[in-house]
Amino acid sequence: MPELASPVEIPKRALFKAAEVCDLAKVQPYVLRSWEAEFPELGIAKTAGAPRVYRRADVAQVLRIRHLLLVEGLTLAGARRRLEEETAPVAADAPAIDELIGQNARERLTAVKRGLQSILDLLASRANGDSEFHLAVQTASPPRSRARSIPAPRGKPSHGKASRTAHARRSGR
Repeated sequence: MPELASPVEIPKRALFKAAEVCDLAKVQPYVLRSWEAEFPELGIAKTAGAPRVYRRADVAQVLRIRHLLLVEGLTLAGARRRLEEETAPVAADAPAIDELIGQNARERLTAVKRGLQSILDLLASRANGDSEFHLAVQTASPPRSRARSIPAPRGKPSHGKASRTAHARRSGR
C-alpha cells in the first residue's frame, strides 16, 4: 500500500476526461461513477449528451476521496461527512467573540435592528403616501457621553459694581 499514500501530480490543465481522472487516481471507471453518485458535485456535463469532464478541483477531490476510503478506511458516507466537515466554515467560539465585542453586544445589536426596522417602516409609509413622520427612540440603555457638560449662560449680565470691576480687570484698566 505505499503507492496509496504517495502524492499524485495533477497536470496543469483546466479540464480532464473521465479516463484521465481514472488513470490519475488509479481507479476503475465504475468506481468513479459510483463516487459521482455519492458526491454529486463531482464533474461537469458540458451538454446533455456530452461525456462528463472534471475540473482540477474535482480531480483533487477524487484523490482525497480515494485517500479517505483506501488509506484511512472510511466508508463512502464517512468520507462524505469528513469532506463536509473540512469544507464547513469554522464556528466562532462564543466566549472569544463576547470578549472582542463586549458583553452587551446582543442588546446593542437588537437595538440597532429595531432602529433599522423603524427606518424601513418609515420609508415604506412615505412610499405609500403617508406624509407624517413618526419616530420613536428605542434604546436598551442610555448612551454614555464622554463630553463634559457646559453650563448654560445665566440670563442677562448685571450692570452693578461687581460686573464693572470684572470688566475692568479683563480689559486691563
